[in-house]
Amino acid sequence: MSDLVKQNQVRIPVRPLVEYVFRSGSIETGFRTNASMQEGTRIHQQVQKLYADEDQKEVYLSMDIPYCSIVYHIDGRCDGLIKTDDGWMIDEIKSTVSLAEVKAEGGRAVHWAQAQVYAYMYAKDQALEQMHVQLTYVGTTTGEQQQFRRTLKLAELEAFVMEILEQYAPYASLRLHNAVVRDESIRALEFPFATYREGQRKLAGAVYGAVKEKKKLFAKAPTGIGKTLSTLFPSVKAIGEGLLQQIFYLTAKTITRTAAEQAFALMQSNGLRIQTVTITAKDKVCFQEENHCTREDCPLREGYYDRISGAIIDILSHETVMDRTVITQYAQKHRVCPFEFSLDAAYAADVIICDYNYIYDPRVSLKRLFEEQKKRTVLLVDEAHNLVDRGREMFSAGISKQAFLQLKREYKGVNSGLQAASDAVNQYFIALRKACGEQRQQIERESPEELVLLLEKFVSEAEQELLSGRVQAEGQVLLETYFAAQNFIRTSKLYDEQYITYAEVQRNDVYIKMFCLDPSALLAKADKGFRTAVFFSATLSPLSYYRDMLGASEEDYSITVPSPFRQEQLDVRIESLSTRYRDREDTRDRLTELLYELIQERRGNYMIFFPSYQYLRAVYEPFTELYPQVNTIVQDTGMAEEERERFLAAFKADNKQTLVGFAVLGGIFSEGIDLQGDRLNGVAVVGVGLPQLGLERNLIKDYFNGAGKNGYDYAYVYPGMNKVLQAGGRLIRSEQDEGVLVLIDDRFLQRQYLGLLPEEWKGYVVNRSK
Repeated sequence: MSDLVKQNQVRIPVRPLVEYVFRSGSIETGFRTNASMQEGTRIHQQVQKLYADEDQKEVYLSMDIPYCSIVYHIDGRCDGLIKTDDGWMIDEIKSTVSLAEVKAEGGRAVHWAQAQVYAYMYAKDQALEQMHVQLTYVGTTTGEQQQFRRTLKLAELEAFVMEILEQYAPYASLRLHNAVVRDESIRALEFPFATYREGQRKLAGAVYGAVKEKKKLFAKAPTGIGKTLSTLFPSVKAIGEGLLQQIFYLTAKTITRTAAEQAFALMQSNGLRIQTVTITAKDKVCFQEENHCTREDCPLREGYYDRISGAIIDILSHETVMDRTVITQYAQKHRVCPFEFSLDAAYAADVIICDYNYIYDPRVSLKRLFEEQKKRTVLLVDEAHNLVDRGREMFSAGISKQAFLQLKREYKGVNSGLQAASDAVNQYFIALRKACGEQRQQIERESPEELVLLLEKFVSEAEQELLSGRVQAEGQVLLETYFAAQNFIRTSKLYDEQYITYAEVQRNDVYIKMFCLDPSALLAKADKGFRTAVFFSATLSPLSYYRDMLGASEEDYSITVPSPFRQEQLDVRIESLSTRYRDREDTRDRLTELLYELIQERRGNYMIFFPSYQYLRAVYEPFTELYPQVNTIVQDTGMAEEERERFLAAFKADNKQTLVGFAVLGGIFSEGIDLQGDRLNGVAVVGVGLPQLGLERNLIKDYFNGAGKNGYDYAYVYPGMNKVLQAGGRLIRSEQDEGVLVLIDDRFLQRQYLGLLPEEWKGYVVNRSK
């Protein structure tokens, strides 16, 4: 449902055009789509190899077609243009996991429509009286082909295309109308505050310049200047000037998504009329109690595509801010899946607020964005420091033995092919366990090709079983293992010198992982094609490290915005006390005293951040025993959304008693939260935040040492200190805020760590703890 609109012109590729009109029926189980995507390219190439020399493949076609005062610019690539004895034939190639269904239908309507639009475009351009049209279907597992052919006169093809445009026109007209209203409101829009905060204008100008010059921007901008508005306002203005068509505001956490929504609410109150969609995770927005996402279990998936066009037109006709609440209201009204509805609405929206993975993760990205649309889209990457480790996670894949042993047993005597494929993978892991030896681990610089081949066979057999209809709820292990195998196969195709493979024996299980050591190239590839990307955070420090890890080129821009706050607002202290793991038992009593001394200075609200839950509990328990009169609240693992909200709500500006919140570095309360004024009076950070020593961190260290960089800094120091800077940044959020920040660890006085402290923290006082 995506297109580009400009004045009375609509640009749209052939495929989304015909899908809008002809796509019908239900949302099928996810593995159908995955199989199709996995095999599509290979199958196309396999068919195209059989073409004759005079035949053409991947032929680009485009045409401007006027209809009812709108000019539609339609383009795309047909799979094949074949010369026959009596003229030219369009060939459209499709892979399918169920050739029997295709045969029964005589070819799917949406596929015929796509081929016939290409046929019309070619016939019109070449002044041909008729065209042959062919659909070539290939079974993904058998390789069997089924072809269907039609011969159509130019007049028939033209009438067919006009019928498509007639059905598409209401949606196109609505988009054009909304674009006119949007652009008029943007031209009249002023910055929503009387003045810019210090640093805001500099950041806004840099963002606008990056959009105009089509350069990436890496912006280190301190907490409290209003980074969200400083990036969104110039991007919105760029839409009004025709430089952009769409904005993606990408975040790592729900709370920063809320900041973007609030910024748009502020601009909307000043007259802006722009359509924003917030994509909420499926498990949070699903109406089903158990999140059973199948046609059989969810009536909203049944017939989804028969209702979605009406739902989209309805919401676009009446709403500008399409957040979670609005999406669910319209989803209930039209009986459509709220998650899929939000994705379809996103293709039509001006602004999409969502998680990083919709652009960067190859498993879940918004794949229907076409290249022309990307060229006029900006990516605003909030809290961009999080994208480094998230990138590693997105581009890595692991799989373990246990599920294959279970499936081998379950399908014995039920499905011999699936049992044999599961057993082959299980046998591979048995051999791998022996190879790991006494060290119980193995590290290789190459992709595990033998395992990939075995998993491809498993996927093929599992797919047939999943399609058979025999799989019930207890088949969840098969489905989960199928997806894990698909991800492993997909990741193997990305494998290069920036990867490493390691295996570990874990009790009775064996685990193997293709680990992405350096995600920079893949992140850069994912955002290639967009007009620009702006990476911003208060803690892009050191900037050279984040430019390196986020895939910057030499031509890309960087900016560092100084803090707008007075140094007197922040009382920074360094407590020279060891919090190293080996010393924690010895220094725990003194640490507990220090924390009590801090909160005794002034009644107020305090947050204490620890590097782990274990360390937190080791201090929290004696603290509450020694000082039961102190009101405390503690972060726990796996807190639900309501529990998080209660935690933050406890920090009231008018609390009659001192409140101390115990939390973890790098957790949900150490970044993105905004407790202004007396809601937060002091922060203590215990330790320098180093990640726990482990195999993966050491592999990262060794990799960057080998690349001529300081591997320990890349693997441990920079990620650790980023957590410290984020936690400390919770304190001063506005020009009126004041507070005390205590950094508890003697390592803060070492040059390696001291050099990473922001300028506004450099007026620290050192206390030598006993």
